Amino acid sequence: MNTDDPNKSAAMSRTDEKARAVELLISNLLRIGVVSSLAIVVIGTVMSFVRHPEYVTGEKALERLTTPGTAAVPHTIRDVLQGVRDGRGQSVVIIGLLLLIATPVVRVAVSIFAFVYEKDRRYVVITTIVLLLLLLSFVLGKAEG
Repeated sequence: MNTDDPNKSAAMSRTDEKARAVELLISNLLRIGVVSSLAIVVIGTVMSFVRHPEYVTGEKALERLTTPGTAAVPHTIRDVLQGVRDGRGQSVVIIGLLLLIATPVVRVAVSIFAFVYEKDRRYVVITTIVLLLLLLSFVLGKAEG
């Protein structure tokens, strides 16, 4: 095999450039998703403590906030959106957590397009199956909850 062939080298270089661009896209997507969700959770936490200063000073109020099943945490998307409109920190925290959960799912979806771009049919199929299984797990998890 002759590795001095300029056509082969140019083709390999373009393939390497494509792969590097895809890696950077996915890396940036994950980084932005995690940092954004962290910022949103912090903002929501600050909003909760500013709106309810008794969480800092009152043991019962903090216990009500942190005990599972007793806090007024929104449980539906509609409740979360209404809570954000009303300036409730707990709802903002939920948005941050949903973004954190969505980040790897979006990463899998972007990977499908990346593999299409790279013309790698095998990984397009595999990654599509992974995405469908992820989405199915959300649907089935909702059905049990």
